[in-house]
Amino acid sequence: MKRVTAFTVLLVVLAAPACALLDTSTEVESGVYAMALREFRVLAAQGDASAQYNLGVMYHSGQGVPQNYAEAAKWYRKAAEQGSARAQFNLGVKYSNGQGVPQDYAEAAKWYRKAALQGYADAQFNVALMGEVPSRTSLCQA
Repeated sequence: MKRVTAFTVLLVVLAAPACALLDTSTEVESGVYAMALREFRVLAAQGDASAQYNLGVMYHSGQGVPQNYAEAAKWYRKAAEQGSARAQFNLGVKYSNGQGVPQDYAEAAKWYRKAALQGYADAQFNVALMGEVPSRTSLCQA
């Protein structure tokens, strides 16, 4: 009986740090998002397209901020206008789905074409799905 009790106590003692570690990892995760948010905001304000894109991702997924599709679209647009293919694609998705912007397939196609011209495979796929098989000339007009 003493062995069973000692074994149970040992399990409880060994399990306690694991539970504490799980709580700490959540705190660390939220702290990492807060730090990233601060850094991305500073860089985005300075016109850094990668930081603008990353803010869009954070707002889209609700990582470190409340999920807000309109705010995500705003940051994707800023990065997209600077030529970020990832942001152009994600902005196209926003227009396709009507998330944070009015649903507009023509606008979605415009942003997909811009990203496709840069070789972004997902955008090329979406351009084809939309029934457009553009020539290089028509892509350049995007």
